[in-house]
Amino acid sequence: MIPQEIQDLIKILPLESQAVVMAIAVIYEDKYQKQESRIKDLEDQIAKNSKNSSKPPSSDGLKKPSPKSLRKRSGKGSGGQKGHRGNNLKMVSTPDVEEIHKVRTCNNCKKDLSKMKASAYQTRQVFDIPPMKVQVTAHKSEIKICSCGCKNSGVFPNHVSHYVQYGPNIKTFLTYAQNYQLIPYKRTVEFVSDLFGHELSEGTSYNVQQSAYNELKDFELDLEVFLCTSDLAGFDETGMRVMEELYWLHSCSTDKSVHYHINKKRGKEAMDKAGILPNFEGVAVHDFWKSYYKYDYDHALCNAHLLRELVFIEERFEQDWAGQLIKLLIKMKDDKAIRVEQQQTQFNKQEIQAYEKQYLEIITKGQKINPLPSNDKESIKKKRGRKAKTKPQNLLERLVNFQTDILRFIQDFKVPFDNNFSERDLRMMKVKLKISGCFRSLSGTQFFARIRSYIGSARKQGISVFDAIYSLFTCQSIPHDIINNLYEVAE
Repeated sequence: MIPQEIQDLIKILPLESQAVVMAIAVIYEDKYQKQESRIKDLEDQIAKNSKNSSKPPSSDGLKKPSPKSLRKRSGKGSGGQKGHRGNNLKMVSTPDVEEIHKVRTCNNCKKDLSKMKASAYQTRQVFDIPPMKVQVTAHKSEIKICSCGCKNSGVFPNHVSHYVQYGPNIKTFLTYAQNYQLIPYKRTVEFVSDLFGHELSEGTSYNVQQSAYNELKDFELDLEVFLCTSDLAGFDETGMRVMEELYWLHSCSTDKSVHYHINKKRGKEAMDKAGILPNFEGVAVHDFWKSYYKYDYDHALCNAHLLRELVFIEERFEQDWAGQLIKLLIKMKDDKAIRVEQQQTQFNKQEIQAYEKQYLEIITKGQKINPLPSNDKESIKKKRGRKAKTKPQNLLERLVNFQTDILRFIQDFKVPFDNNFSERDLRMMKVKLKISGCFRSLSGTQFFARIRSYIGSARKQGISVFDAIYSLFTCQSIPHDIINNLYEVAE
């Protein structure tokens, strides 16, 4: 639209000049609008941070945004609350070692008391770790020749299969340090040297990880089968650097298990290879990544992502409807939490309809402020293409088209408000990248993904991570127990 001042100026020009000046004005007006649009887009990018978009906190840089938590204050002080059981040291009734500090002479008269029995003891206990060193155990198998001529040999334990080898404890320690504490290969080797006084190679550590990976093949297949039949699961993905290339780590999470899959692709092709989504039968909780909508199951969108987008619209575009919708969604979440505490399993039909009505009323307000652009043929012809929608328009369109998936958490109390439980399972994977920078081989990344699936599932079920890993090297049943526990909880 050419400003009125310029139109008035054109009118006083000679007729033969008006058409030329008008054409020039139109060209410059079009260019000006494009520049304004470009500047607005760039300013929007700068205005985004981890509090009002899906950008990670690491992208905020040194200038962190001011806290804008959408959670209400509990009114409770920091630290342990009333009734909380502390973890202070307490004396044990049967200590491992006792040291008697004898009285030999009287402090007053200096009389010899070394042969006198103690009338009582004052006790203090010190908790400490004993000096550690690698212990070498020689396993000897007896050989006996029977009178019948038969040569008989004693049977070695299952985990003793070579003339010289590492035992299950040190293998467990290496796997635990690298896959749970996220220590790189080189530092793990240095750790063993400093702590136990034993030198081993990075290659040895790699072989141990490969052994654990191979032991977990059946566990991973069983986990995938269970997740396909799960009533509800959260899905997410994050970028991983492997040999300086971008790969994608796909996760599938429940409250008692987690599965990771590494792939070069991010979309449906990678999700198919992970083996869960093509056969999934429950409700899938995820963000608005379009690849998830290529599968035919019930969807539930992560409202934590939605809240951040609404914060951006409220701050950047100064539109009140976004703040109103934030308050409504949080009210729904809080009301649901109260009902769950009261052991209720759902809202009644009238309550759901009332919430949906408020939801649509707020969206209608937003649509009046942000009417969709005119894309009729005449306008497209003049502007040379369709006019792009603004961020509020795009968000409002999604709020209308995907209302059922956004509000599924009030329809079904089993569905969470957000997908934070899946994002938590990916958080430590990003910490691994921060520590190591990238994985040096694809096989090492695959080892880490499968072993971490096992560790994460064990941890969620309250199983000691060290015990779970130890069972891999001693042929114990913990991997099978984890899978069986999943089916028992589902029933």
